Amino acid sequence: MKFEDVKKIGVVGGGVMGGGIAQVMAVGGYEVIVRDLSDEVIEATKGAMFESRWGMKRSVEVGKLSFDDCQAAMGRVSFTLDLQDLADCDMIIEAVPENLELKQKVFQELDEVIKPEAIFTSNTSGYVIEELAANVLESRKQLFAGMHFFNPVPAMKAVEIIATSQTTKETADAVTRVGEKAGKVTGQVADMPGSYGFIVNRIFGAARREAVKLVEDGIATEEEIDRMMIGGRNWPVGFFAQRGGIGQQW
Repeated sequence: MKFEDVKKIGVVGGGVMGGGIAQVMAVGGYEVIVRDLSDEVIEATKGAMFESRWGMKRSVEVGKLSFDDCQAAMGRVSFTLDLQDLADCDMIIEAVPENLELKQKVFQELDEVIKPEAIFTSNTSGYVIEELAANVLESRKQLFAGMHFFNPVPAMKAVEIIATSQTTKETADAVTRVGEKAGKVTGQVADMPGSYGFIVNRIFGAARREAVKLVEDGIATEEEIDRMMIGGRNWPVGFFAQRGGIGQQW
């Protein structure tokens, strides 16, 4: 599929991440349809897209988006509970919770519904993309890639594009161009069997482990580490401030 052929994007899974992805795609000019399992989640997704700190309403207020462009983007987004409504999408971005079996099941269901030439992508933070594609048809595996956004999606510029050994270059390039049209800085990376995470999360994880070790060894406190990383590396926030300390989940 060529970049110019991608016009309609289906986002599977709403909430903060799915809503953010739908928002940037709509602002980028794509027709977007968001599918989730309940009206309650869909309403929450709409709130994240339009009313949150990073939503389109705020973008208009701070001058990042004109009122007319906001109205146009809102008009390009629709919502559904029915997977069949995504059948004619040119590209799917999966954004369901980070559970391998759930994602595999979702892609298997999508493969039975979505037109055969459509690109499939996952917003996984680090699952092996080839494993996510395990249950789709062989012909679809060439059109399967990772597309990892960062939270909050409208504010964070980076998107990792992950290609498996079966992903064609044309597919990876098409996904990259979609990300670029949505205003993102993209980086292509090979799939990573045997590990969790791609570029950003693996490097962050290594630094995180060292930060925790510094505290455990009594070399510095959490506050001192955060202060030095902010002042010495121009980080906007330190490790421990953003994750609540080493006693909580990272």
